[in-house]
Amino acid sequence: MQFLVIARDGDDHEALQRRLAAREAHLALVEQMAKAAQHLYAAALLNDAGNMIGSVMICEFPSRDELDAWLAQEPYVKGNVWKQIEVIPCQVGPAFLRAKEV
Repeated sequence: MQFLVIARDGDDHEALQRRLAAREAHLALVEQMAKAAQHLYAAALLNDAGNMIGSVMICEFPSRDELDAWLAQEPYVKGNVWKQIEVIPCQVGPAFLRAKEV
């Protein structure tokens, strides 16, 4: 199953510092998940000043339970970076999946 994950950072004064502190571990996990074809696409959400305020991902997992298991180990969750997480089942169009394979 494919899922759209929209994760918004906290808006307190330490939010960006928490994100930057967990970023290296987050990117290492993202790399691992991308190699396993579980992260299909991802991007940081930015505010008008260009600062990171969240993340958006399209992931593929066999079930919602397995997605939740990934979230439980995600450094941005463990590091209290993401304060709001929305998960929506979705389906990436075949043309976009083929484009990614090239």
